[in-house]
Amino acid sequence: MPPHLTDDVLELMAGKFRMLSDPTRLAILRCLMAGERNVGQVVAETGRGQANVSKHLRMLADAGLIRRRKAGLQVYYAIADPLIEKLCHLVCDTIQADLSREVERKQAMLSEWRIADRG
Repeated sequence: MPPHLTDDVLELMAGKFRMLSDPTRLAILRCLMAGERNVGQVVAETGRGQANVSKHLRMLADAGLIRRRKAGLQVYYAIADPLIEKLCHLVCDTIQADLSREVERKQAMLSEWRIADRG
């Protein structure tokens, strides 16, 4: 992060990160990464209630992370910032690496335990 960022910019950054800190919003973003969806599709794909999805879609749109497109009576949502998808992939890759290391560590512990149990 550049050292010259003002506190105001840091506050804006924190707001973007807050938008990514909720499991429902992440589920919505995961859904929208597959392409544009209307509210009903997002509800069906995330398994969340319509009122809850609508609230979080509004929050994500207000934060500029997703965009709305009205077509007749339907409103369609899509990812507005391609960086969001890259960020999600980076975080997922980090989690996968962490979990792999943890599995390896526990497998080593189990092997040591089995060897000690036999001896």
